[in-house]
Amino acid sequence: MECHELTELVVDRLTGEPRGPASALASPFDLHLAACAGCREETERIERAWHALGEDPGMPLTSEFRERTRALLEDEMLRARIRDFKPRARWPRLAALAAALLVACAAGFLVARSGALSAPGSPARTAAAGPSGLLHDNPRLANVSYRAAADGKLEVGFDVTARQTVTGRPNDPEMAKLLAYLLSRNAETAGERSRTIELVSEHYRSGMPASPEIVAALTATLKKDPNPGVRKKAADALAGFSTTPEIRAAFLDALRADRNPAVRLTAIEALAASAREAPDQRTIESLREKAQDPAENGFVRAKAASALKNF
Repeated sequence: MECHELTELVVDRLTGEPRGPASALASPFDLHLAACAGCREETERIERAWHALGEDPGMPLTSEFRERTRALLEDEMLRARIRDFKPRARWPRLAALAAALLVACAAGFLVARSGALSAPGSPARTAAAGPSGLLHDNPRLANVSYRAAADGKLEVGFDVTARQTVTGRPNDPEMAKLLAYLLSRNAETAGERSRTIELVSEHYRSGMPASPEIVAALTATLKKDPNPGVRKKAADALAGFSTTPEIRAAFLDALRADRNPAVRLTAIEALAASAREAPDQRTIESLREKAQDPAENGFVRAKAASALKNF
């Protein structure tokens, strides 16, 4: 045998899979070890590492790690729904359009005969004009999709009884109401909630005032969501807005009661930044309590102590 074959042969022997038929005579491997000091040392090193790996206890699987892993998997599954499709042939597409037009004309004729159409002169309520009417009865919005337009507008598509699309700037009141609705009432999985929060963070400029609906949805998520990863994203999104009494109160509650150290660290950063601009005694007292709490996570205590140096 050659020296470069050593590692593979040693591992085969350690796993109980020797190569070649059993023999009472010394194998080429043993003969090589007897003549090569370097390979003997390498064999001993591999064997020590192998036994050390066998004695090393496995890390415990915490509920926090399990929830975080599930959130990441759900997030990835949600992203995987967006796929590119090749365009269909022209003639089948034209035939489909013609069939859809016939169906629409027939449906319009029947609705007109039944008197279900709006009275003449009354404004038509469309999704593009605003989702308030659509959300009035708390519908379940399905197949939600997002697309950023080149002019800075945001397009949100979803199905109710039929496909609807709402287009507007992120800070438009109607769009803010829709995003808040999707986050607080419509998103059922941690992945869907995370994606909606990411969308808010991406399209709202840092430091800009947020709509009351967005703030209410994010603060409720920060306080009540069972998934620590979703709560962390809600905290990050709130930290990007101009601080309001509602946001400050949400961060103070998170600093006091949230079980996830990462959320508490974000709360400290946001509260410290806010207190530097407008000193708040309750914020300073909360930071001092965290810095002196012996039961608190070491990183959180250090972060709170560092923030207090600025006051």
